[in-house]
Amino acid sequence: MSKKIYVAYTGGTIGMRPSESGYVPGDNLMGLLEEKLPPDVMASLPEFELYEYPQLIDSSNIRPDNWKQIASDIASRYEQFDGFVVLHGTDTMAYSCSMISFMLQNLQKPVIFTGSQIPLCEARTDGLENLVGALTMAADDRIKEVCLYFNGRLLRGNRSRKLNAYLFDAFDSPNYPWLGRADIHVELNETLLWQPKGKEKFQLECDSETHVGILQLFPGINAQWMESALSQPMDAFILRTYGTGNGPDADHALLDTFAKATAEGKLIVNLTQCHRGTVHQGSYAAGSALAKAGIVGGLDTTTEAMFCKLHHLYSLGLSTEEVKAMLSVNLSGEVSV
Repeated sequence: MSKKIYVAYTGGTIGMRPSESGYVPGDNLMGLLEEKLPPDVMASLPEFELYEYPQLIDSSNIRPDNWKQIASDIASRYEQFDGFVVLHGTDTMAYSCSMISFMLQNLQKPVIFTGSQIPLCEARTDGLENLVGALTMAADDRIKEVCLYFNGRLLRGNRSRKLNAYLFDAFDSPNYPWLGRADIHVELNETLLWQPKGKEKFQLECDSETHVGILQLFPGINAQWMESALSQPMDAFILRTYGTGNGPDADHALLDTFAKATAEGKLIVNLTQCHRGTVHQGSYAAGSALAKAGIVGGLDTTTEAMFCKLHHLYSLGLSTEEVKAMLSVNLSGEVSV
């Protein structure tokens, strides 16, 4: 039996058109596809239905309300389709993949995000290959998770990061192997695919205002700067540290600032600035000092996935202690435990 795929066009480079101020989101994507793909090629693709969001966005403008829209859209059509493709801008695609993986847990069907570096309206577009590949993956019933397909690579969505703004291979998953790739043959590494832990669990709560801030250590950072940042009205902060989770342990005023914030109920999660690696706060004294200040290690979770995981958990109404306990729980394949 042939598969039927739902394609949600949210915006992004893939459907953009040139304007006086640069590329902007463009409508009538289906018409553009029909221009680009001959009828016999279109007929060879999995059957799909494309829905164009009324308000198309450049993904740099993504907000939590957009995540709720995408997740609710898929949930409402879940029984009608065999797989789902989300056409999305590349700049924040790793965030959106991560968030949807937490909102739509225990999927029994594939949800594949893709987009392009060059719009479909241009001769050298990579959008056609990415869309064709995403449709192919969305028709494969071995996949039961949110993935990102780009330039022949199939990545776990909540392990992906955009690492290059200029190459077609814009995305990678530094702390997790590729799930598959499409060359002459489509190959999946089935041992790496996420296996649902039970029946679908769709949690569509997604607060409009974010609960999370992102901070980064830099040489010369001081307590006054950090105190000002931590005073912002956020429930949690991601602190991007050095190496395996290290910080300036000789700056006692800075450590006191962290300790004061965590004592007052702020959750601070330690993630490395390195593209590849995990946080071990006890490997060096400089990391142990952060742990003593109440900062919690985030292991090998990406910044994008941790941001979305924290926002998801707080949107569900969990307390800071409950959220802290969930950081090392593998909800959708986002962390190695």
